[in-house]
Amino acid sequence: MMKSLGTGLFIGSLIYVGLCLVLYLFQGRLVFHPSNSLVAAPGESGLVYEDVYLKSGDARIHAWYIPSDDAQLTILFCHGNAGNISHRMETLSLLNNMAANVLIFDYAGFGRSSGKPSEVQTYRDVEAAWRFLIEEKSAKPQQIVLFGRSLGGAIATWLAARESPGALILESTFTSIVAMGTKLYPIFPVNLLARVRYDSSKLIGKVTSPILIIHSRDDESIPFKHGLALYNSAKETKEFLEIRGAHNSGFLDSGTDYIIPLESFLRKVEGGMFRSFAA
Repeated sequence: MMKSLGTGLFIGSLIYVGLCLVLYLFQGRLVFHPSNSLVAAPGESGLVYEDVYLKSGDARIHAWYIPSDDAQLTILFCHGNAGNISHRMETLSLLNNMAANVLIFDYAGFGRSSGKPSEVQTYRDVEAAWRFLIEEKSAKPQQIVLFGRSLGGAIATWLAARESPGALILESTFTSIVAMGTKLYPIFPVNLLARVRYDSSKLIGKVTSPILIIHSRDDESIPFKHGLALYNSAKETKEFLEIRGAHNSGFLDSGTDYIIPLESFLRKVEGGMFRSFAA
């Protein structure tokens, strides 16, 4: 019996170590879920747009630039970990209707973007998008609003901690991949295994721009407490918008309870009101 127990423990240990190895080697596949097929284009929704390709390291990044007449702000939108930019048509229309230019881009390996996604590569990708707005569209940093949803929130936070955008908007995003992984895989030493970290909880305190954090208590993917934790870690000036609905549809489910506060925040950024408050 003792021999059988020892054998069972040995086999169990091998299985556990093997699973840890799988999590370590293939975690990129757990984080990134790209789709290469575009299902729509802005023109089909009546939006005027430019097809843009950006250089990001060895990758060629595909983006859409949607201008708005007389816009004073440009929103650089970072989407989540699945699909591609063609799955964000409702968001593009909504933001364009708020009198803002919008630049949305696909990470390497997503949509028509070449290359392979990784944490470091997504940072290169958002930097390329930022440079495009500064160099090609002559946008000033204070006229650019970084907007990240879900995984995109971590990418937007990273850039906001390095640059000085007009504002940072985080919607339905997490404090870190380690925190999410610990919740999803409690039996594994996630902190030791994680090569993909996206630690916004450490970076958000370095952001000096005005911040709007949006989260739903109904979010089934990223708990509401992540949004609150990011808000508490952020410097002033900051706002928190509680919405309702699921992770992928909260911005639609909330209707005007989402649209009106978001547009109000953008108008305050546009009018320089936050700079006046800070002074």
